[in-house]
Amino acid sequence: NWEQTELAKSYSIFEEDGEKVGQQYETDAGPIDILAISSDRKRLLVVELKRGRASDVVVGQILRYMGYVKGEIAEEGQTVEGAIIALEDDQKLRWALAAVPNVSFYRYEVRFKLVKG
Repeated sequence: NWEQTELAKSYSIFEEDGEKVGQQYETDAGPIDILAISSDRKRLLVVELKRGRASDVVVGQILRYMGYVKGEIAEEGQTVEGAIIALEDDQKLRWALAAVPNVSFYRYEVRFKLVKG
């Protein structure tokens, strides 16, 4: 559902040789849930998806992925940012993110509708 997110307004799924490869992007640091690139191609975005509540442990995980992207994928002049998406956060996660200005937290909402067939 990438195209339905706020992030899709500024970022596209990362491509290599014209093929979208940025979903479940395999790396030596582990699989990146989503790797995206900004419309102006100056920023790479590492997205970590969590079901339910995200803990402060995810900050180390996303920083590991961001380090990999910075060292192995980013080109000269490109910056690397991170986004954690989860249903809930907690105070420990908020404290950890307060020290990491290039990682953002987004809360997702699930909506569905039953239609009698």
